[in-house]
Amino acid sequence: MGEVKPQGLMAVVQKVIGLVVGALFALPDSLMRKIFGDPPPEAAGLRPDAWAMGRLIGLAEDKRTDWDPEDARKETDFLGGAVSRPVAGVRTQDWNLEDEGRTIPARLFTPEANPLAGPMLVHFHGGGWVQGSIESHEGACAWLAREAGVRVLSVEYRLAPENPFPAQADDALAAWRSVMSDPARFGANPEKVGVIGDSAGAQMCAVLCLDLKEAGEPQPACQILIYPVTDCTGSFPSRETFATGFYLTKARMDWFEDCFVPAGEAKNPRVSPLFAEDLSGLAPALVSVAIADPLRDEGIAYANRLGEAGVPVTLEEMPMLHAWFNLIASRSSRRGHEVLAAGVNELLG
Repeated sequence: MGEVKPQGLMAVVQKVIGLVVGALFALPDSLMRKIFGDPPPEAAGLRPDAWAMGRLIGLAEDKRTDWDPEDARKETDFLGGAVSRPVAGVRTQDWNLEDEGRTIPARLFTPEANPLAGPMLVHFHGGGWVQGSIESHEGACAWLAREAGVRVLSVEYRLAPENPFPAQADDALAAWRSVMSDPARFGANPEKVGVIGDSAGAQMCAVLCLDLKEAGEPQPACQILIYPVTDCTGSFPSRETFATGFYLTKARMDWFEDCFVPAGEAKNPRVSPLFAEDLSGLAPALVSVAIADPLRDEGIAYANRLGEAGVPVTLEEMPMLHAWFNLIASRSSRRGHEVLAAGVNELLG
């Protein structure tokens, strides 16, 4: 028998982890409650499968406060593949977006049930501006495309710390302008193109809307912000309440922000959109927060600020952990996608 190459071995390990995760999530809620107990009072209402995942991750929680970016990226893509699932009924096509001499890779997800021109969401992935990719979010984007019946164009922006701020915001603006220069080439109705992002990607969506307002350019049809980062000063209580044991740790979030936020720029609205003086006139918003997430409070605060500024906004508080958008192997994540799809359809018609 020949030697197993590391790449092949990792694929086997990834598949095994996926099978274990799938078996866990196949358990009835009642059995998961017996095995893992109830969540603590601060996380009351958390779905049983979400709490089970939190407990398991907590047992193996990384106690470091510093990571190697390349190792973190490999880990994210590996785990993303393990907890995702193939999605039937969706076509994919790779694109290169061009704007002012810049080339930005992207991947288009088109639901086979809706082949005619229709709504489209431009997606920016999460991962703390340091990790994550089109690959890590492929399953989630495909699932969203199918469930909501809309095209999803996932954008591969530059990552920190090798590409310091404002590279990420600049790439989001360049990608948006490239898309809107000819939306028809993606099969998109130009009147129904919105933006969506999770975590750091949601921060990029919020900043994109602010940048378009500053430039006097039209807003997207909607902005869908899934557990967004909006305050990189780390001042909200949920950062401490859910600092450990709920998937995204405070230490990991601090490291992301150390990689991304330049010294003295934490209150720059292109870093922390919550500090923007005027949020009026921005795109209608759906803000989805997870109830047991260090980012919960700042997401709620941003939704409130949007509403106070007269922006139509819906706030969803999901009974899940951070990163549920990717975890489509779980019942709670798939239910979350159903809620998300309903919100998308309401905003985009």
